[in-house]
Parts: sequence; structure tokens; C-alpha cells
Amino acid sequence: MCRIYGYFNAAATPHEMRTVAALQRHGGPDATGISRAPGWGLGNNRLAVVDLDGGQQPYGAGGPVRAVFNGEIYNHGALRHRLEGLGHSFDDRCDGAVIPALYLEYGDDFTDHLDGMYSIALVDLRGREPRLLLATDGIGMKPLYYRWDPAERSLHFSSEIPALFGFGGPPPRMRAASLDAYLATRTPFGGETMFEGVEVMAPATTMVCTLGGTPRSRRRPPAELPAPGPGDGAATAVRVRRALREEVGRLLVADVPVALITSGGLDSSLVTSLAAEHGPVHSFNIAYKGSWPFDERHFARQAAERARAAYHQVEIDPADFPALLEETVWHLGQPNADPIALSTYALFKAVRAAGFTVALTGDAADEVFGGYGRMRQAAENAAAGAAWAPAYLDALSAAPAALRRSLYTDAFRDLLREVPALPPEAQEDLLHGPGTVLERITRFELGHRLPAYHLRRVDHLSMAGSIEVRLPFCQSSVVALGRSLPDRLRLYDGQVKRTLYAAAAGLLPDSVLTRPKQPFTLPITAMLRPGQPLWAQARDLLTPDRLRADGRLDAAAVDALFTAQAERPGDTPALALWSLLVHEVWREQFRPAAATAPALPATALAAVAA
Repeated sequence: MCRIYGYFNAAATPHEMRTVAALQRHGGPDATGISRAPGWGLGNNRLAVVDLDGGQQPYGAGGPVRAVFNGEIYNHGALRHRLEGLGHSFDDRCDGAVIPALYLEYGDDFTDHLDGMYSIALVDLRGREPRLLLATDGIGMKPLYYRWDPAERSLHFSSEIPALFGFGGPPPRMRAASLDAYLATRTPFGGETMFEGVEVMAPATTMVCTLGGTPRSRRRPPAELPAPGPGDGAATAVRVRRALREEVGRLLVADVPVALITSGGLDSSLVTSLAAEHGPVHSFNIAYKGSWPFDERHFARQAAERARAAYHQVEIDPADFPALLEETVWHLGQPNADPIALSTYALFKAVRAAGFTVALTGDAADEVFGGYGRMRQAAENAAAGAAWAPAYLDALSAAPAALRRSLYTDAFRDLLREVPALPPEAQEDLLHGPGTVLERITRFELGHRLPAYHLRRVDHLSMAGSIEVRLPFCQSSVVALGRSLPDRLRLYDGQVKRTLYAAAAGLLPDSVLTRPKQPFTLPITAMLRPGQPLWAQARDLLTPDRLRADGRLDAAAVDALFTAQAERPGDTPALALWSLLVHEVWREQFRPAAATAPALPATALAAVAA
């Protein structure tokens, strides 16, 4: 696991490369490697997980292909054996060492042979001019950000947004319309970020660039879904359990200590139970000092005790949340409205402090197996012939559509008339694509929401603590099996994740299997109240003067939101205020010092002033 960075058809000084490396060294504290030549450069920060004494990046030193890599290739042993049979040799057993040889054998299609999570950058030096290739894994576990300058025809890339700005160039400009996209989906979906000119590669994407040429990207086609297996729901549950057991076993292999994150819900508890079948394990849970709603620590402890895991309780003080929020937002590089982001950052720091370098989590089970209440409600509404999309989209949002509109100034609403909150192709497939409503929602959640909202958050906040997170439910065999299930084996008679619950039967305490589903989150409705640290921070940052200077949010409407939450606390105003607070913390950290207002059109700013 590492952080990668580089440039192509550009020039960067050694100082700039060191700056970029330093800005993301938390994700790779064990070694730094750089390879440079006229027109291009590759860099890497290494977090040593496999072959601790090997793994020197960039790979391929002295050869025709240089590569840097972030992630884990779980089938590297089989690939190495195959490549050795084709005449290649290797100096170590590090997983990424197979990449140059694999590319030499299979060209741009080398990613078809990789089983794992990754973002890769390689330079092919065999032609008259070098050629750059960037690639991301099929589900988006390892993000890669880039800036393409069409005037200079130059490309810079990095694993994290703050590090990308270490290459210099003009100060980043915030996209004015991005506030609406953020509030509509809790973080921007698709290739755009909150910054103009900064994009993120989509999952399953290969980008190629030649010197002086324009980058060309292609989405690799998804693997065909397997046909539903024989038998009833019970037989299907057995197949799911078998696939998960195999993947968890493979993901436990490392040359460093491995931990489990156990929230107390079905997904992480099941991963903990299956991991414990391979030997003693350590389980970590996060909670908050004081008495707060939705405290899951007793469920997590029960799941750990059932698995005979060593249980570690991490507890953080809400008084520390304002400072913790600033660190969390900086590591994310752009706002993410999931309240659990703050706790996730603190949890992984604690896991590292306890001596662990790898952690397995239960992320993505809801997307794969149909675990969200919004999925169930949408499917039920569709079956009854009722409209399902407005309520589903509001459930995705940080602020429902009607509330968002009420918070905006007239000028900002005018700006948004031609700017969709969702990527148009994603919305078109969600609303009108082939398949049942649940099948369309699953494609949307896996292809757009999961990588943007969940996986980038997990990647950035785990690597901020020098922790590699592995995700059994994101493994291709598990995803394919889950997606192949008919609707009735995912949602049925009001029950979500029907097959996954059946697969977990007998492995978990009844208290975990029968408890009502609840999100793994920060209880912000209780914590965003007068007298609480987060309330004071929100009041300090979301002042009328700041909002009027920005021009997008109506100061009186935001003040009314504070009043509503103070007098009648509720999930909707609390999440909206939390999201606005996160956005303002991000804006304060990343806007250029001279900037006092977003890039609204002059006519819109004039309307605000009037």
C-alpha cells in the first residue's frame, strides 16, 4: 500500500517532487522512491505490508517500463509464477513487482489479470517517446486525482488532492456549482471534484497519454455476471458464505499485524467471525465519551466475544471534535458529509498506535447485497406503481431538494439552472436504464456512490493513519455473486440483505442478527445542539457576514436552520448544518488567501449585492 504521484509532458523540480511526497507521507512512511527524466516523473511513498525488505519503487529500474503502484495485488504469487515461466525474473516477492513484466506481456490489457485494489502509473520507454499509462481498479478502492492543462498539454497526478497542489501552478479555484452537488449527494459524484480542473479517475479506467498528446481514457467493460446458481435461498446463502470465507482468508495474508474493524452491525461482525476462523484476531470499535444515542459498543463486544477476538475499545472526547474535524477535512481534500468521517479518522489513528498496519472492514456489503432502507423503500414504491425516485434521491442527500432550494440565494439558484447535481449519464441510467428499479439502484450505488462517498473516505482516512484497509465485500467474486442475486434474494417482505443475513446465521450472536439496522455514524442530531462543541464551531464559521460574502447561501435561511435545530432537534436540520459546517471548514482550508467570494458570474454577484 502506498501513495503515488507524478507528471507527464511537464517539468517539476526535485523540490516539488519532495513537497508532493511530504504532503502524503502519512500514507507511505516507510520509503520514498522517485524516477525522473526529461518530460516525466514518477514518485511513491511506501507503506510496507508485503516483503518488508523488498518492494523498492518505482519498479522496473533499468528496464523499459517504470511503474509506481498503490494498493494490493492478491494474486501476485500466481502471476509471478506464470511470468517466470515466460522468462521474467524478480528480485523480491513484493506484490507490485509483477506490474512491469505483466505490462510487457499483455500491454494495456494487463489489468485484466490483476485481482486486487490498485491505482497504477507506468511509463513505457520502448518507443521514440515515452508513453504514460494510469489505471484504477474495477470498483474504485484506490483513487487517483489528476490535473490536465490543455494549454500546456501537461498532466500531474497524485493519490491525494492536497498533495496534487504541491506541484505548484495557479492556485486551485473552487467550482461555484459544486456546493449543490455536494449537498445533493454528500460529496461530488463522477469525475469532477470540488475544484476546477481537478478530476478523479473513475473505477475500471485506463488512461493513456503520449508526449504532446491529449490523454485518452477508456472504461474497461465489467465482467459478465454469473448465472444464478441452482437451489433455493439457503443454497445461495451457502455460496455467499463460502465466497466470503475464501476472500477474508486471502485478505488476512500480510507480513505485518492485521486487525478487524467491528462496528457491531452485521457486515463487520461477519468479517470478524470469518477472520477468527484462521486464528486469533484483534477487533477495534469506536465510541464517544459520555452518553449518546446509537451507542453500538455492546453489540461490537458481543460479536468480538463470539469470535474470541481480543477486543479494543477506542473512545474519543466530543470536546476534541472541532480540531479533529479540521484534520479530517484536510486529509479528505474535499468535503464529505458522512458524519462518521471524523470518527473513522480517529479510529484508524488508534489502530496504528496499537501496532497494526492492516485492517479489514465490512464496507460495501449494503451496496452489494441490498442493505439500505432507501433501496427497500424505492423497490416497494415501484412495485406499488408509485413514484420512487424523488424520495430515493432525497435519502442520498445531505439536504433534501426542497430544503436545498430554500437555503440558496436567488443568484445561486439561477446559476444552477443548467448545472445538474448528478452526472447526467448516471442519472439517466438510474431513472431509465435497463433492469428492475433495484438493479438500477444497485448499479448506481456501486458505480457512483460507493467509490465517491465511501471508498475515497475510507482510503484517505485510513492512510492518514498509515493503515491499509482491505475490503472483502469489494472483492470481485463477492460483488459478482451479490449482483447476480434476483431481487427477492436481496430484499423481501421488508427485510434487507436477505441472503447475507442467511449466510451469517450461526456465526454471530442473535443480538447482532436480530437487532434493527442502524447506520454506523456519529450522533450529530444530539451533538449539534446549543452548548456542544460542534454547535459552537458551526456558529463561529457559518456567520451571516461570511455567507453574504460568499454569495451562495441565504444567511437568513441558514440562521432559521440553526433556530429549528435548537428548538426542535431533528435529523434533517442536523445533517444539513453538519454538511454546511464541513463545507465551510473545507473552504477555509483550501481557498486562496486572497479569495473572498466564489467564482459566481459577475451578473450573479451584482444580483447578490443588490
